[in-house]
Amino acid sequence: MTVGPELEAPRPAAGEGFTDAITLAFGDAEAGVYGTLRLGLAEGRTASGLALLFHGDEQVSVAAEGGVEVAEPSAWESISAAGIDVETLEPLSSWRVHAATEDASLDVEVASAGAPYELAAADPLARAGGMLGYEQPVRVRGAAEVGGRKLALDGLGQRSRSWGTPDWSRISRTRTLGAWFDDAAISLAAIRPAGHEDHGDEILDAVIFEPDESGALNRRLRVEDPRLSTTFDADGRQQRAALELWLTEEGPPRRAWGAVVCGTTLDLGRLRLDCAFLRWHVADREGVGRYDILRRADDRAPAA
Repeated sequence: MTVGPELEAPRPAAGEGFTDAITLAFGDAEAGVYGTLRLGLAEGRTASGLALLFHGDEQVSVAAEGGVEVAEPSAWESISAAGIDVETLEPLSSWRVHAATEDASLDVEVASAGAPYELAAADPLARAGGMLGYEQPVRVRGAAEVGGRKLALDGLGQRSRSWGTPDWSRISRTRTLGAWFDDAAISLAAIRPAGHEDHGDEILDAVIFEPDESGALNRRLRVEDPRLSTTFDADGRQQRAALELWLTEEGPPRRAWGAVVCGTTLDLGRLRLDCAFLRWHVADREGVGRYDILRRADDRAPAA
């Protein structure tokens, strides 16, 4: 699969259980605003949305909506749920995103900070999860209104496109992690197959985005051996995380570590989502990022 502008449009539905989604996760440490927005389309017919916003260490807004009938699903501009609306200004380059809930609102322009990294059908992660897609580091500028107070935003984040038919009878949990810096970004995804409790059975995929001669994060370094360790609280929610990213067997690895600044847990019926945002550190640099764990509600094994 080559990532081209045509992939920005909603994908044709491919059978029962097929889903398609745009996800934007971002953080602005100076403003203290962090958020995740997901707009989805199920089987080409119904829309769903999830909007999570935090200010400081507090969750200020959560909105979820599903089963919204879509009359014309050929463009994301015609799809709206949970107060989320998106507009493509230039495919793979710039977008406008608006979200409004009872407690907060967000109005931002999203600009690509680097070329997309694709998850191809042959990748073990895609085979295990039943999903394809791509992701890009982005810069998010605009404003948020929280409790009647308007906050200017200039943050970093990640925009993801994903589509496919996930089979949760074969999946125990998924983990999605991003660490975003002014001059680099890290993205990691992991799937633990159902029936496997050993940490070594988890399938991981990771990439480091670095600047090319233009300064954009167009160099994508596939990590040969990504390692993620996590400290959890008594309720199984992530508190701290450490990355060890081996680009080759010889090393040395790239390392990063982070601590949670805000987060929440959502009951999604048969699934549970633990969403967290972290302050990340690489050597003497600081960044922001997210770390989500989506698991079956009956899964209680440590994520490690």
